[in-house]
Amino acid sequence: MNTSRLPHLLLASTLSTAAAPIASAQPTQQHSTIVLASTTSVENSGLLAYILPIFTRDTGIEVHVVAQGTGQALATAAKGNADLVLVHDPDAEDRFMAEHHGMSRREIAWNDFILVGPASDPAHIAGGKDAGAALRAIAQAQAPFVSRGDKSGTDAKEKRLWQSAGITPAGTWYRDIGGGMGAALNAAAAMDAYTLSDRGTWLSFGNKRDLRIVVEGGRDLVNRYDVITLNPDEHAPEGRRPAQQFADWLALPAGQAAIASYQVAGQKLFHPEEDPKP
Repeated sequence: MNTSRLPHLLLASTLSTAAAPIASAQPTQQHSTIVLASTTSVENSGLLAYILPIFTRDTGIEVHVVAQGTGQALATAAKGNADLVLVHDPDAEDRFMAEHHGMSRREIAWNDFILVGPASDPAHIAGGKDAGAALRAIAQAQAPFVSRGDKSGTDAKEKRLWQSAGITPAGTWYRDIGGGMGAALNAAAAMDAYTLSDRGTWLSFGNKRDLRIVVEGGRDLVNRYDVITLNPDEHAPEGRRPAQQFADWLALPAGQAAIASYQVAGQKLFHPEEDPKP
């Protein structure tokens, strides 16, 4: 990768410190640097801070992270300011591939979305699995709901769930904050509101206050993460080889084991691709 791009990536952070050992290949000592445009959930949950040092130790390749909503991450890559992307919005990824920005796309992990809300549960939805029924109850009760509104993968999923439920949310009860997952959870905690979260960010979130998981486990709440390498005919190819090596590592046993071993408070935040889904 042309390192002259790095000053323009003010959000990038290098994650290449030592990490707990895990079985892997011998280091190649390439000393390359690549830029990963990733969704905020894999950053906020701590997953990248855990697995990237393992990859760097094994290969000598450093990964600089630009953590954004999925829509922004794909736009960053489309402009040539990243070497690969790690995101979780299938519809947006389909468009990215159709526009010939991507060369390969693979699922490398999954977790699930959850609806969280106040313990008082004004919509009376706690314990359910049906996200559509829960959203209809929230709208009927006009209970406060916080939407990220930031064109992220989570935001896109929320919009699809409302659409599937046959509802166009509007009114003072529906709060579009235009912010990330942490900001949405903070807002929901402050307002005793419901919101949609990925499980990884929820488990690592420290300001839960009165929030609880109220709906989980439905098939429509599965949250898939894909790694996409870029089309060298459309983008500068200098980072192609180390980017491909990172994408391969994520899908191979060493990367899958690293993903599976990441836990917070004894709970697995992400499943490797081969784990059975609900």
